[in-house]
Amino acid sequence: MAAAQRRRRRLTAVRWTALGIWLAVVVFRTWTTGLAFNRELLLLYICTGLIAASIGRRRVLLVVRDWLPFALILIVYDLSRGAATLIGRPTLWTVQPAVDRWLFFGHEPTVWLQEHLKLPQPPWWEVIISTVYMSFFILPYVVAGVLWLRNRADWRAFVVRFVTLSFVSLIVYAIVPAAPPWAAARCTAAQVAGGPSNPDCMSAAAGSAPGDGLLGAMHALQPGAHSYVERLSTRGFDVLHLHAASALLDEGQAGVNQVAAIPSLHAALSAMVAVFLWTRVRRRWRPLLAAYALTMAFTLVYAGEHYVFDILLGWATAAIVLVVISRLERRALDRRAHARSVDALLGAAPAQSDRATLDHEDQIAQAADDDPGVAGRQQGIPARPG
Repeated sequence: MAAAQRRRRRLTAVRWTALGIWLAVVVFRTWTTGLAFNRELLLLYICTGLIAASIGRRRVLLVVRDWLPFALILIVYDLSRGAATLIGRPTLWTVQPAVDRWLFFGHEPTVWLQEHLKLPQPPWWEVIISTVYMSFFILPYVVAGVLWLRNRADWRAFVVRFVTLSFVSLIVYAIVPAAPPWAAARCTAAQVAGGPSNPDCMSAAAGSAPGDGLLGAMHALQPGAHSYVERLSTRGFDVLHLHAASALLDEGQAGVNQVAAIPSLHAALSAMVAVFLWTRVRRRWRPLLAAYALTMAFTLVYAGEHYVFDILLGWATAAIVLVVISRLERRALDRRAHARSVDALLGAAPAQSDRATLDHEDQIAQAADDDPGVAGRQQGIPARPG
């Protein structure tokens, strides 16, 4: 018993040392090269951190076994984002603003919000806007990492929903490419006739389109503010003098599919995270989850990243994915329970089905990750007296 305690103390010291080194490396790289908006680098940070946190607690190779397929799926997703260009479907430019004007009695929400709220220089609350927008690139992976440490069953459920929602959105992007508000403000109807996916006007300077583009002119302005719709999602970082972070995010935005607006994956994923965590956190945290999803929606519309129509479709997509996966999981559990009851009726109750045995062994392995003595007790091995 004393030897086991000494070994546990040594492993704990090694774990905390490894975590300290990992944290120092992440802080140093963030300070010198900026925040990790690159998905591959972010996954590398998370996986190395999980390996450090797993020392003495669970098998380190589980990180590779669980996270490598997840990383490969996300890489395939990134490589597939150019599918819309290959398919050649016409891009939607005028449908979304028309729907938004119908929903809001003739007003275009992005135009209205920037008319009434946009200032010449970013105010303090735009720091929140930029942070919430940027959280889309980081938060889902952080949530996955925490879930993996706390409950691998919840981690699997979260990853299935995350990956499914991403690929469903990708399919819609390929079939129905759609331009965001900031792009519509730079282009006229004549410039986007026929539904081009990458017209020259998209890369033109903001405010250069005649008549302020498809969104029309702004009227009621804050003193000194620009009289045209701008892309404001990263402007809040300037308040904190994080110009490098803003430039890095702008560069990343320029390298992705610019007409992947329907459905809004920002809105869909933020809603999915909130719903998934709703029953897994204490009640006092639930208003924060709801506020996060709603703040993301406001951010996307105010910053010119998405129409309200895009956000509603994103929420609807997330709801459909969550409901379908939950029903499939429930049906699989029902089939498993039915198979066990049949085995019991056939006299096979003492010897569980292969699947049930695997489940039992997985439960033992999961428990052993947190308490090495659990495995022996579960298998009937008496604990060694101290």
